[in-house]
Amino acid sequence: MKNRLFIVLLTSAVFSIGSAVNAAEISSAEAMKAISTVVLPAMEKNQIPGMAVALVLSEKTYVFNYGVSDVEKKKPVTDETIFEIGSISKTFTATLATHAEATGKLKLTDTAAKYLPELAGTDFGNLQLFHLGTHTVGGIPLQVPDEVQTREQLLEYFRTWKPAYKTGTMRTYANPSIGALGWITAKSMGQDFVTAMAQTLFQPLGLASTYLSVPTQKMPSYAWGYNKDKKPVRVNPGMLDSEAYGIKTTASDLSTFVKANMGMLLVDSTLQAALNNTRKSYFSVGQMTQDLIWEEYAMPVDLSTLQEGNAPKLILNPHPVRAKEPAMPPNSNVWVNKTGSTNGFGAYVAFLPQKRFGVVLLANKNYPNAERVEIAHKIYSNLIGKE
Repeated sequence: MKNRLFIVLLTSAVFSIGSAVNAAEISSAEAMKAISTVVLPAMEKNQIPGMAVALVLSEKTYVFNYGVSDVEKKKPVTDETIFEIGSISKTFTATLATHAEATGKLKLTDTAAKYLPELAGTDFGNLQLFHLGTHTVGGIPLQVPDEVQTREQLLEYFRTWKPAYKTGTMRTYANPSIGALGWITAKSMGQDFVTAMAQTLFQPLGLASTYLSVPTQKMPSYAWGYNKDKKPVRVNPGMLDSEAYGIKTTASDLSTFVKANMGMLLVDSTLQAALNNTRKSYFSVGQMTQDLIWEEYAMPVDLSTLQEGNAPKLILNPHPVRAKEPAMPPNSNVWVNKTGSTNGFGAYVAFLPQKRFGVVLLANKNYPNAERVEIAHKIYSNLIGKE
């Protein structure tokens, strides 16, 4: 398997967060060893054809590539390889919403019906927007039903929706709610979602290889995903797919997004405020705190707690929450994370703002969340030391 890396050096003046790992003491060889000793066994165990791993260590950023992006053609994963990131896309949608709020286009305390007047007087229309981004609408299916194929059918679906629980009391992870937030946000901006995302986030952050629809000229860099039968697959289009799980990107671009979320890039104040505001804390779910899509854990946190918080049972089943009223401002001494999956891809992002440490795992196979979390946690432990 072929390993490639690059290093991006940023000036120390960029950073405003306090303590961090002394990355100068960790060489590229040490970083590669810390990652490879964890990633390669996991790839073998889970029969993952290819992975790209990005590591943020204070001023330094590394990208390491393993395996192949196309099994049949034996095409190696490179710095240019584009992966599907599934539900990590939701963090971008949340950022678009907080940016719209920062520019006065909407308020997250507004109701859905303010922007979708067709839903006036309905349970869905009465939902406040922040509930759509925190999985606390009161119970909604994980996916938009297959029979919903048009926006009018989607509106009808929302019109007839009835909550199973009181809003703000239970966490039920779902695509329709965050998808609706993306739809509403773009509408408030007077743009379609794809255009709003590109102009508001992708371009200002310099994400030159991040797409909702991979352009023709970039298709050779688009990895094939592999399903449980080892067949090559890519994500199928669906209602609210762009808003909920549609982003395709590289490990390098996603690490840039991670750095932006830690305040490590020079971006305009409005965009930085939007990034920061996605990490306001709205609800407690056991030891996990639910931000706007992002999920976080107070440090120090052990592996079992992280695995429990990212386990299928927390995604597929309702769980009671405790509201933080008002929402708490962002905390830097936390482990922030999000998983993402499609039929052929598995992704994970974690970062610790106070440590200026981040890791991006992109794979062209959907493998267990527990394995992804373990890889990231081991990398952190190997490089930073156990808390």
